[in-house]
Amino acid sequence: MKALKYITFTALGCGVVAALVLGGLRLWVEQKTRDRVYAHVEDVPPRPVAIVLGAGLWADGSLTPILADRVATAADLYHAGLVQKLLCSGDNRLVNYNEPQAMLEYAVRLGVPEEDVVLDYAGRRTYDSCYRARAIFGVERAVVVTQRFHTARALYLCDALGVDSVAVLADRQDYTVRRVTWETREYLALALAWWDANVRRPVPVLGDPLPIDFSTRQNEGTGSRPASRPGRALVK
Repeated sequence: MKALKYITFTALGCGVVAALVLGGLRLWVEQKTRDRVYAHVEDVPPRPVAIVLGAGLWADGSLTPILADRVATAADLYHAGLVQKLLCSGDNRLVNYNEPQAMLEYAVRLGVPEEDVVLDYAGRRTYDSCYRARAIFGVERAVVVTQRFHTARALYLCDALGVDSVAVLADRQDYTVRRVTWETREYLALALAWWDANVRRPVPVLGDPLPIDFSTRQNEGTGSRPASRPGRALVK
């Protein structure tokens, strides 16, 4: 009985410590990145590239709502002249599962010229997407397009992997049904991101460098926000 109590209290103590560590890490990263998160497309400072992070496909190959919202927000950035290219980074490990191609097709339907969409077929997770953006595509400055729950981790990894980035929120609808699951998962995912960035430093699938060619862009916008509306970061 004493042994059982000892094991129980030890387990509870470890759980409390783990919760404090994970919560503290999340708070620290959010404080570190919050001034670079924008709620409105028109407030985003211009950058050459928007990195659109994959977020899953349905069984029929269509975009999940969360991914469709990311592509739509990136298209808005493009049409506002705030970015010149979209880097769509997703998973294509299986022949019948091609996130980047589905993202391209949707972006084109939203009016983005195909030649201004660059595909990264090996963005299997956020770390890989950020690593490859710098190492393969030569991205130095970018706007990361994702949802609120994911912005802190995405910006943290961009910082760690040499991409000067800001983020714009792609929360275009109510995700209440799955938000609790996503938020809970994010604590563990952020801990793994810290471990990868500071300890393990894994090398994802690489290949020959493919620097993005800006001479082929169709978007001839100035890349500046309207002077009548000064930029503001999202205050959380």
